Amino acid sequence: MSIADNIRKLKNETDTISATLVAVSKTKPVEEVMEAYNAGQRLFGENMVQELVEKYEKLPKDIQWHLIGHLQSNKVKYIAHFISMIESIDSLKLLKEVDKHAEKNNRVIDCLLQIHIADEETKFGLDFDEAIELLRSEEFASLKHVRIRGLMGIATNTDNPKQIKEEFYELKTFFEGIKQSYFRKNSTFDTLSMGMSSDYKIAIEQGSNMVRLGSTVFGQRVVKHWKNN
Repeated sequence: MSIADNIRKLKNETDTISATLVAVSKTKPVEEVMEAYNAGQRLFGENMVQELVEKYEKLPKDIQWHLIGHLQSNKVKYIAHFISMIESIDSLKLLKEVDKHAEKNNRVIDCLLQIHIADEETKFGLDFDEAIELLRSEEFASLKHVRIRGLMGIATNTDNPKQIKEEFYELKTFFEGIKQSYFRKNSTFDTLSMGMSSDYKIAIEQGSNMVRLGSTVFGQRVVKHWKNN
């Protein structure tokens, strides 16, 4: 199936349940992003700041870009003027840096707290206690140019669907608790980003309303050398 066919099929699937599709375009050339764009997709996710900035400059300006990979504090300044959402906030230090650069650009930047739910040390994210500590801190209360829209999590890379289901269930439960405790009056705390190409159906069953799909949209990832050409 073509990229356009994949987009149409996935949009039918996600629209039915009011979930948002983030097409993960990392390593994909501009031409393939345009195929998805021409099929109606306007929301794309990138992992690396340099690649994100290059694509932002070359592609239509009505695209909404999400940064979904680990973000270093010193790279925030390169994306603060255009990023739609940063899904991978994993420390108060990073959040403060986003707030600082959002203020410089006269913006409020939407963010998700990335929660570590996987049984893997290599994954980034706050654990449950760290997330609560962040939300309770006076420093967080003083930030005026970031808006926490919800949580994001990445399940363990495993063939065991029961484990994946449990991890997503835990995050959904935590999301509900955080919403009740800290964002009860904020209707904008509404986003639970869980699920990638290998496990998004389980994620949706467990309450995800935003999925990040790469190979399901663009086909299996081929390592491109477009940056070196």
